[in-house]
Amino acid sequence: MMTLNHTGVSHTVFRLLGIPGLEDQHIWISIPFFISYAIALFGNSLVICIIFTKRSLHEPMYLFLCMLAGADIVLSTCTVPQALAIFWFHAGEISLDRCITQFFITHSTFMSESGILLVMAFDRYIAICFPLRYSTILTHTLIGKIGVTIFLRSYCTISPIVFLLKRLNFCQNNIIPHTFCEHIGLAKYACNDIRVNIWYGLFVLMSTVVLDALLIFISYVLILHAVFHMSSQDARHKALNTCGSHVCIIILFYGPAIFTILTQRFGHHIPPHIHILLANVCVLAPPMLNPIIYGIKTKQIREQVAHIFFPKQK
Repeated sequence: MMTLNHTGVSHTVFRLLGIPGLEDQHIWISIPFFISYAIALFGNSLVICIIFTKRSLHEPMYLFLCMLAGADIVLSTCTVPQALAIFWFHAGEISLDRCITQFFITHSTFMSESGILLVMAFDRYIAICFPLRYSTILTHTLIGKIGVTIFLRSYCTISPIVFLLKRLNFCQNNIIPHTFCEHIGLAKYACNDIRVNIWYGLFVLMSTVVLDALLIFISYVLILHAVFHMSSQDARHKALNTCGSHVCIIILFYGPAIFTILTQRFGHHIPPHIHILLANVCVLAPPMLNPIIYGIKTKQIREQVAHIFFPKQK
């Protein structure tokens, strides 16, 4: 669609450019994107299959890990195929409704992952501080309710943004310099006042992801307090070891996200393609590396993977 610049026209079709400034490198950039996506799909699908089929892994920690793996698949699938289509076929055209749908699924899934990481921290707190009551507190019924609550919270907080976007009149440029649709990245092309979008977007960020990170930090302060009051050194080492993989995933999830937010807020001198690459790291690196981290750090999953690919000869 041609870019029109008067308020009587509202764009219904947009064009994603991919990574502006690196168009001649799109083919090369697509290689790590494709490899990372393939690893994410295979690794997370394998984790889900192992946990579902192995009855001994139907414990709270692994059920939460199964939720995380499912969210990782959704998050990467909503963004990477679109990027690959742009890199390979220059297929960046996207309708307004599809753009909003992509934003809705991507952002709600990202917030769901944040919520899952919070309940995984709660799981470790219960396991270490109340080991004898662990199975009676975290029942399968409670885990199911927690899972539903996490996803409802994400969808309910993101849904108003859909209506805030639908009310806008997109009469400015319809060229989006990105590989996928974002809330403010789309809203800034409107001729309307978008202060409500900006303030509500900040409220959603603070009330979900930032709050989750704060509660995770408090959980680990309590966990460390309990661990260092254990009398046995072996017990301390075992307790800390059970938290190792979760801490790695927390850093992997929140680290790039915080860095991206800071560069967008203060890094005005940073080239646009760096911002776009960082945004893609946020939605691609965790899904790719999470199953690898848990596969390496968790003995039960490591043994099941080894059994699948290297079955013992009778």
